[in-house]
Amino acid sequence: MNSSINTFVIQIVCALALLHCSVSLAFNMPETNPYLAQSNNSMAHGDSAQQDAMPQAGPAGPTRALKPDEIQYTFTGPAFFGINTSGVYEDGKRVMWGNGLDRIVKLDYDTQEVITEYYFPGAERWTEEHAEDTIAYFNEDNDSIFAAYRTFQEMMKLRNLSKLYTVLDKDHVYYIGSKSGLITAYGDADPSDSRSNIVKLREFQLPAEATGPIMGLNMTYDGWLIAATEHGFVTAISRDFKQHHIARINHSEGAEEKATGPTGYGWIRNAFAIDKDGGIYIASQQHMHKVVWTGEKLSTDDADSAWSALYLNDWGHGTGATPSLMGFGDEDQFVVITDGQAQMNVVLFWRNGIPADWEQLSDAPSRRIAGQLPVTMGDPSLTEIQSEQSVVVAGHGALVVNNHARNIPWYMPERAAKLLITYMGSNPEHQPYGVQKFAWDPDARALKNAWVNKEVSSPSSVPMVGVGSNAAYLIGARDNQWTLEALDWDTGESSFHYIIGDQRYNVLFSGTLIDMDGRVHYGSPWGRVRLTPTMR
Repeated sequence: MNSSINTFVIQIVCALALLHCSVSLAFNMPETNPYLAQSNNSMAHGDSAQQDAMPQAGPAGPTRALKPDEIQYTFTGPAFFGINTSGVYEDGKRVMWGNGLDRIVKLDYDTQEVITEYYFPGAERWTEEHAEDTIAYFNEDNDSIFAAYRTFQEMMKLRNLSKLYTVLDKDHVYYIGSKSGLITAYGDADPSDSRSNIVKLREFQLPAEATGPIMGLNMTYDGWLIAATEHGFVTAISRDFKQHHIARINHSEGAEEKATGPTGYGWIRNAFAIDKDGGIYIASQQHMHKVVWTGEKLSTDDADSAWSALYLNDWGHGTGATPSLMGFGDEDQFVVITDGQAQMNVVLFWRNGIPADWEQLSDAPSRRIAGQLPVTMGDPSLTEIQSEQSVVVAGHGALVVNNHARNIPWYMPERAAKLLITYMGSNPEHQPYGVQKFAWDPDARALKNAWVNKEVSSPSSVPMVGVGSNAAYLIGARDNQWTLEALDWDTGESSFHYIIGDQRYNVLFSGTLIDMDGRVHYGSPWGRVRLTPTMR
């Protein structure tokens, strides 16, 4: 993978975990993209397939409160929602690259200590003193009208977040896309030295016709950086920024006027997935699209196997999910999203050719839809549920969580109810409950409900599947304390949970990640958290 020794060690660890858990993998993982960082987490949602599934085994419990020395917290400044793990440098080390509102940080992979920082010119700088004051405030109060106002103040700083989408490549080059259409590449002052300072390498401004904020970055399997904008433009850029190709997605005419809310509710709202054959899977406000990178151009033509397919959208805002790929090799292959119904459906689209004998589902707006089932969280009276999370996929399983706050107080307008799952997300009065898994049955050729867990809460965490331990992991909450929750991937039963602690450990929409050594880590409002449980 990165060296013969590291590859051998990783294979042995995964093999032992599989034997311990009696797991027999009956599905394929996505093909490794040779141009991305050679790690298990080179970009948001892990890799080009955007599955939020990693081959490593995560922790195995048992349920208990973690000791202080089993929790690492590193201040990084605000809005470090994700972080990318590098391949191995010439000096034998890995690092983690991440950025937030005001800076890029390189963290040591082994210790999670800050190696070096690069501050964005002109950005307001946030201090650790501000962070500690905020943490102390919410430890005192995360359930009052005053806490709601403080939450609003803290979340307002995220309006300046413009560098959310990042990719780390095999040469340790870190790409950041901004709202202005500028892509910047950062790297090491000495490319062979993982300890060296961060430097800006080059910039690429999207062509003037490619309007709208960048809503996602990804990389093809032949090494081209792909950017998509809110208004429906897709650009392929060579990694040296010397060449580019541009295309406009079908049905995007007038996309500039089709925003249905603030930034993030435009014609394209989220990032996208890429397969090994150049398929680029992008969800717009009403359609799921496959754009094809041929190696020479971006194509939206049927002749190049591109397609666009309607999905249901009575809610009007489209999907809140980044598309995830399902199925590899000789398996049935799909792209998965949640749709735009007020009570969202999990929707599977045939990724490539539609089987000749496939009959259109009676309630589906397109024959390309292979499965479409409502998210119920086991509550037959549920009529409204929407999520801003990507669908988590492993094998032919697809998992979603409930992010709809309960018991919205009188002082909270409905449109502001999402504040309850941010800095107030662990409060038992408001935290949402419910995790649901769906599964494709290849014999019946049908999407089915697999299981529901009504007892686990995931206020805002993006879950992750540890394939080696056959478990879904998420940052949850119990008794106003943040927790790590582990669910059996096959049954949905709670395997164990760790109690992490107070509001310092709020997950605040960050991904639950597993590093190369099986440790769970995630972003908090002001830093990075890593769990290092010992056998006790």
